[in-house]
Amino acid sequence: MGSINGFSTAREMLEALDRGEISSLELLDLHLRRIERYDRQLNAIVIRCFEGARQAAQAADTARAQGGREPLLGLPITLKESINVRGLQTTCGMPMWGEYRSEYNAAAAQRMQGAGAVLMGKTNVPPMLADWQSDNANFGRTHNPWDLSRTPGGSTGGGAAALAAGLTPLEVGSDIGGSIRVPAAFCGLYGHRPSETALPRSGQFPFQPVPNPLTLMGVQGPLARSAHDLELALDVLAGPEGGEEVAWRLEIPPARHARLADYRVAVLPPVDWVAVDTAILAAQDALIRGLERAGARVQVTQPEVFGDLKAHHMLYRSLLAAITGARNPEPERRRLVELHAVHGDEFSEAHCRGLLASVGDYFAWHAQRQAYRAAYREFFKTWDILLAPITLVPAFPHVDMPWPRDARSLEQTVEVNGRPVPYDLQLFHPALATLSGQPATAFPVGLTGVGLPIGLQAIGPYLEDRTPIHFAALVGQEFGGFRPPLGYDAD
Repeated sequence: MGSINGFSTAREMLEALDRGEISSLELLDLHLRRIERYDRQLNAIVIRCFEGARQAAQAADTARAQGGREPLLGLPITLKESINVRGLQTTCGMPMWGEYRSEYNAAAAQRMQGAGAVLMGKTNVPPMLADWQSDNANFGRTHNPWDLSRTPGGSTGGGAAALAAGLTPLEVGSDIGGSIRVPAAFCGLYGHRPSETALPRSGQFPFQPVPNPLTLMGVQGPLARSAHDLELALDVLAGPEGGEEVAWRLEIPPARHARLADYRVAVLPPVDWVAVDTAILAAQDALIRGLERAGARVQVTQPEVFGDLKAHHMLYRSLLAAITGARNPEPERRRLVELHAVHGDEFSEAHCRGLLASVGDYFAWHAQRQAYRAAYREFFKTWDILLAPITLVPAFPHVDMPWPRDARSLEQTVEVNGRPVPYDLQLFHPALATLSGQPATAFPVGLTGVGLPIGLQAIGPYLEDRTPIHFAALVGQEFGGFRPPLGYDAD
C-alpha cells in the first residue's frame, strides 16, 4: 500500500489509487480494520454498510481499470447519520425514528456516491442534532479520540471523532449552530460551513425529503483532515437544490490570494459579555503575530453595524428557535415556551419569541438579517477574512443532557477560565457566520497545555468559499495543521 495509512489525506489516497499503488478494496479494508480496532471505544460510526461498501469498492476498481476517473472514485467516506441514504436508518438520535429507513438519497449522498465515493456508514449525532455532544438513546455516546472523557462536539460529532482517529478520510455534516465547525475544533480538524445557497440543504431528517425555501441558516458541508480535502468535497457537493439544476449553475471564484502575505485579515474585537478560554485567545494571538510576520495585513475590526453583537445574537437566537421549533408539534412548542419563560434570561426571551413567532415576525427578522448580510458585503470589499474563535472552550467533559430539554438543561453551564457560563452561549461564535449565511472554515491552531486541540474560524465573503478554505490551508502549511491524537497508530 506504499505510503498510504489511516492519516493520509483524501487527496493522497486518491492519488495513490490513480497511480495503482493501492486498490479501492485494499483502501477500504485498511479503514475497516481501523474501525474494528478503534471504534469500540469511540462509538463514532453507528450505522454500517460494510458489505455494500465492499461491492462499491470492487465496482470502483473495475471502473478504474476501464478508464473511470470520477473525482472520488474508490475513496471510502462516511456521512452524518441525519443525511438520508436509501435503505439505511435515519433516526437523528430519536427513538421514535429508530426503525426508519430512508427510501431516497439526499443530494449530498447522491453527489458523493455519484462521484465514485464508497460509503462505509453513517456517524453519530445528538437527539434532533441539538447539542455539542453526540449522545442519544438509539446509539449511545461518542467519545473524543483526544480524551475519551470529553465530547467530540456535535452535532457532527461522530464524523469528527472518526476523522481524527483515521477511521474515514472525508465526512459530510451539517451546520446551523456550529455543528460542523465546533466538532472540527474539538477534534483538531478542518470543517467548512459553506455559503448558505452554495450546496443543497435538503435531505436531512425523515420528514425533509424536499427543499424548504423558507428555511434559513442551516447548511451541509464537509469535514476533513486537510483544507485541500474540504475543497475536493466542495467541488463535488456544490450546486443547485433539486428542481433548479435545469438552469441554475454555480461557479465559485478562486481564492482571492495565493500567499498569506496578500491576505487582509480582520480580527473580531473582544466581546465583553462573552468569555473565551485563555488558551484559545493565546493561540489566536500567536497566529496573528505569525500572520504579521508573513506579511499579511491584520487589524482588530468588524462590520460597524455589529456593535457589541448583542442585537445580532438575539436575532439569531429568535430565528434559530423559529426554524428548529417548527419541527415540533404545537404542544411541545408550548411546553418549551413555558420552560424558557420560567428560566427568564434574555436569551430565553429571544428563544420564546422564536417559538411564538408569527409569519410577520419571521419576515421582519428576515429583513433585519438582510441588513447584516449587506454589512458583510461592504466589509469584505476591504477585508478578505474575519478571524474569530469558533468555541468558548476546547472540548469539554461529557455531561448528561436531558432530552427532551427540561429545566435542568437550561441551568447547564460550561466552565470558561474557571467560571460557569450558560451552556447555550456556545452558540455565539458559530452565529457570527450562520446568521448571514457566510462561508466559514474551522481550522486547527495547536494544542492546549493538557493536549486538547484548539481551533479558530475564518469567515469569508459570501459565495467565495475558496477564500477562507485556502486561507486555512496556507495557515496549516505555515504554522502546522492536523496532527493525529496520541494512541492511534497510522497503520
